[in-house]
Amino acid sequence: MSVEQRLQDVRERIGAAERQAKRPKGSVTLVAVSKTFDAEHIRPVIAAGQRVFGENRVQESQGKWPGLKAETPNIELHLIGPLQSNKAADAVALFDVIETVDREKIARALADEMKKQGVTLRLYVQVNTGLEPQKAGIEPKRTAAFVEFCRKELGLTIEGLMCIPPAEENPGPHFALLAKLARESAVERLSIGMSGDFETAIAFGATSVRVGSAIFGAR
Repeated sequence: MSVEQRLQDVRERIGAAERQAKRPKGSVTLVAVSKTFDAEHIRPVIAAGQRVFGENRVQESQGKWPGLKAETPNIELHLIGPLQSNKAADAVALFDVIETVDREKIARALADEMKKQGVTLRLYVQVNTGLEPQKAGIEPKRTAAFVEFCRKELGLTIEGLMCIPPAEENPGPHFALLAKLARESAVERLSIGMSGDFETAIAFGATSVRVGSAIFGAR
């Protein structure tokens, strides 16, 4: 299958999952994860109509996305990988959405940079639902308080929560936990689900799914 065919297949599967979950058509945003792929691999996906993309690393993104955004101005770029505070300025300058806010230092750095640059980014708090020591994300029990801190103390726009369940576990309980935390935190969006489990994520209320290999192929 070509990349265009794989993209269409993913879109059709998202549509089928929306119908299965009795959710409105178009209620789930596809974030095409283009990490490790260069501009030449990404352009056909843009040409096929995809406008929302996800990247893991700020430095890698700087090498390809300024040019791609100049070619197609209505691109929406999400940072879905861990962010270091020394990259906050670069991230604010390039990305439209940052999905990996998970500690006070990062939240403050983003607030400062957005004020300096005169922009407002949409932000998600990443939650470590599996309490994995090697993985980024705030502890579930601290989520609501952290969202409130970001909003009230820093004036940040926290619109959703994001998680990456442990690879060896059933993702359903993790998606259910994140949905519960979202209700407790009064956030409306859930970034859950990847190539192997996005249909399950849609059943649990995903508003966006992050799909890479099912579109771009093996890395």
